[in-house]
Order: sequence, then C-alpha cells, then structure tokens
Amino acid sequence: MDYQHTANVVGECLLNYTKDQSGWKICKKSNDVIVSWRASTEFPGNVYKGEAVVKGSPEKVWECLKPVPCGMRVKWDNNVKKFELLEQVTEDITVCRTVTPSAAMGIIAPRDFVDVILVKQYEDGTITSNATNVSHPSCPPQPGYVRGFNHPCGCICVPISGEPGKTQVFSFFQTDLGGLLPRSVVDSFFPSSMVEFYNNLAKAVKSLKEH
Repeated sequence: MDYQHTANVVGECLLNYTKDQSGWKICKKSNDVIVSWRASTEFPGNVYKGEAVVKGSPEKVWECLKPVPCGMRVKWDNNVKKFELLEQVTEDITVCRTVTPSAAMGIIAPRDFVDVILVKQYEDGTITSNATNVSHPSCPPQPGYVRGFNHPCGCICVPISGEPGKTQVFSFFQTDLGGLLPRSVVDSFFPSSMVEFYNNLAKAVKSLKEH
C-alpha cells in the first residue's frame, strides 16, 4: 500500500476543509468552541469541524496534540486510550493504531482504528496532523474491539498574528464507528465529545505552562 501517497492526499484534503466555508451548519456552541457539520463525501455520514482559540503558543498546543506513542494525548484525551506505532514510513509519516474506550454510557463499545498519519508544518508556522484509515499486515481486526474507520481527519494549529500566546485550533472528525449503531447515537456523540476535546486540550496546555 502506498502510505506516502495516501498521507499526502489527506494533507491536501484537510487544508481544503479549512478553506472551504460552504455547507457547514453549526450544531454546537459552548464558550469559545464552535462545532459544525456537513455531509461527508467520503462515506454515508458526516464530517465534523471544531474550531476554537486555545491559550498557548502553537508549539505548546502541538506538544499536547502530536500523534506519538507515550505522548500527552493519551493522558488528556478521554477518547484515546492507547496509541501504538505500527510503522515509521518516513520522518513525517507513520502508521498507527488508536484504541478508544467505550462511550455514550456503554452504547458505543471499545474500538480500534488503523491510520496513516502525516505531520506537516507550513511556512506560516501552521502545524497539522492528517490521518485516514489504512490496513496494515501487523494489525488485523482484534478480538474485543470493533474496527472503526477514520476518513480524512486531524488537527490544524494556526498561529494568530500579533498574539504569540494563542493558537487557532481546527479539528476534523469523520469517523465510521463500525458496528450497528443508531445514527442518532453517532450524531449526538461527536459534537459533545468535540467540545470536551477542546476543554481538555485547554487544561492540558495550561498544565504545560505551569510546569
């Protein structure tokens, strides 16, 4: 499988999501977090976009978000229980397995996802993680987990001109959770969990600043 090509295509896709303002409908607002959705062109579901300004430099915010084993993400993100490196494809591209806990009061069983992930930095200081589902010979479906499939998703940390202590963070979730879940469960889960994602990210960045 051409992991490199797949990863680069996802990088372009996510950049387009941030630029393309058409069709997004706001489904949840909480404090400074806005979550919007529109129908996915990748699978029969929705793509969700989160946006908020987080207090902390892009470097600090990225330290909390970067997709690495034993990184900070598993400590603060309630939807990431375990993160495993399956293959280091290039310096910036990896194939990883993410394990998520049960959610929605047990209606959503534990899941695992296998993704190719591209980390990309742009000249303006924007740092991004870009992921989509792939298969990997070392990681067939595992007993005890429903295999889910991420379609182009990730996080984008954008510097704010004149405010070095703040970062605009976009997040995109476009996930086929697999299994026979009622659509209503999925549609209510993502907006709420994305608001929680930003609240927990802000706390994690704040804890970094205090150390």
